[in-house]
Amino acid sequence: TPPPPRSSMSEAAGAKAKDGSNGRAKDAQPSLEIESGDVVRLIQQFLKENNLYRTLTALQEETGVRVNTVESVETFVSEVQNGHWDSVLQTIAGLKLPDKDLIDLYEQIVIELIELQEIGAARSLLRQTNPMMLLKAQYPDRYLRLDSLLSQPSFDPKEAYPSGSSKERRRAAIAQGLANEVTVVPPSRLLSLLQQALKWQQHAGILPEGGAIDIFRGRTAVKEQVEEAVPTKLSRTIKFGKKSHCECAQFSPNGQYLVSGSIDGFVEVWNHVSGKIRKDLKYQAQDNFMLMDESVLCLAFTQDSEMLATASQKGKVKVWKISTGQCLRRFESAHPKGITSIRFSKENSQLLTASFDHTARIHGLNSGKTLKEFRGHSSFVNCAVYALDGSQVITGSSDGTIKVWNVKTTQCLNTFRPSLVVSSADVTINSVQIMPGNPEQFLACCRSNTLYLMNLNGQVIRTMTSGKDTEGAFLCALVSPRGKYIWAMAEDKQFYAFDTETGKALETLPAHDREPIGICQHPLQNLVATYAEDGTLRLWKA
Repeated sequence: TPPPPRSSMSEAAGAKAKDGSNGRAKDAQPSLEIESGDVVRLIQQFLKENNLYRTLTALQEETGVRVNTVESVETFVSEVQNGHWDSVLQTIAGLKLPDKDLIDLYEQIVIELIELQEIGAARSLLRQTNPMMLLKAQYPDRYLRLDSLLSQPSFDPKEAYPSGSSKERRRAAIAQGLANEVTVVPPSRLLSLLQQALKWQQHAGILPEGGAIDIFRGRTAVKEQVEEAVPTKLSRTIKFGKKSHCECAQFSPNGQYLVSGSIDGFVEVWNHVSGKIRKDLKYQAQDNFMLMDESVLCLAFTQDSEMLATASQKGKVKVWKISTGQCLRRFESAHPKGITSIRFSKENSQLLTASFDHTARIHGLNSGKTLKEFRGHSSFVNCAVYALDGSQVITGSSDGTIKVWNVKTTQCLNTFRPSLVVSSADVTINSVQIMPGNPEQFLACCRSNTLYLMNLNGQVIRTMTSGKDTEGAFLCALVSPRGKYIWAMAEDKQFYAFDTETGKALETLPAHDREPIGICQHPLQNLVATYAEDGTLRLWKA
């Protein structure tokens, strides 16, 4: 049996630094609490500004929450002091004011209507409005005085304003009382907050710059990818602790998450723009990271980017809800040895795994049990992927062979070696990847100086080579999202870019100081992440 690939040599990883001693910064920030009543008030302000008064009234009645805002307190006070009662009544229609202030206001309006000889209007307010009914119940003497003023042949200011009061003093007192109950909120506050939140998410790398945004779902509404290009510029370097390094990393299918799994068991979500831990995820802000008991050797997302599966060096699997960090499912013994590869099925109901135990398996998420096993390799199975819409599985092994399996029967349909010239020693198959837009073809990365583009019958369609006999063996490779390019890293610590159509090398650049481990790409941007045993994850952009 040939020596195990790099990832199996992580037994002596050491104790996990759950207290942050692995070099992770302890910079948790306090979470912000938002009152539900404030959210309702924001919505009410939006309804009010857009003249949706029936909806506003219904929301106020159902929630019991009212928004006591005016465009200008000074203007509101001036209208009260100048007796512009039509405008005042329209302003307070959507406000929740104390009974005392409403009684004083309506009492003053009735008095002034009597002074203007608007007896009919005054009588209607006195006998048909709620504040005047409260006046009658709580202050019967004041109510009877107003009723008496209605029947007087002429208006007497001394009778209307006893004890040395006056119209101006009453208006000023009422204005002051009402001013204490209202506040000014900037116009379009709800829309402003949403715009600020979106700008922050774009700054944090959660949403891409430009394009339309689906606010309800919290993601970009842009579906088209950018024109694919070769990344050659180092954008960010993420450094892990002195005793840690990244064993695996993936971008989520929607491009919102970059997740790494480390030798110390930590599973972390990164901001790929700033290169920092995502603190907008509450659990990470509180230093409650997703965590495995051993080295995390591989991980995978569901197609909707909602769930994340991580697999460990001792054959354990955990499935997480990425937005909350909650562990949804555990497989304590998915394999008896370390898991090298993991994939979700198309419908997200099953997991496909490969292992150092020489097998690949399918596990049911609902049952938590192993459903299928693919046995036939004589050494480590380093990768397993679904093919032909999930009806077949392709595996690659350290025994130098690639096998195609029937998912339903677990029968091996085909076995072949990718090398054009079969050597005496088995050439380890590091990975296989189905080509985008062509499910009949796949890329095979072998520990040799050649990459192979093949079909399911084992025929070699095209090759790509590092051109080096020494330190030119490839360790990992990846096809770009639309299949235009192939990225790879070799023992010489170089990043290689190949043209898929011609197989020619387009770019070679130094990527890391120590042996590379893996590579992944953002699904919508020309952004590639590489990681190595030097303890860094580096982000490259075009």
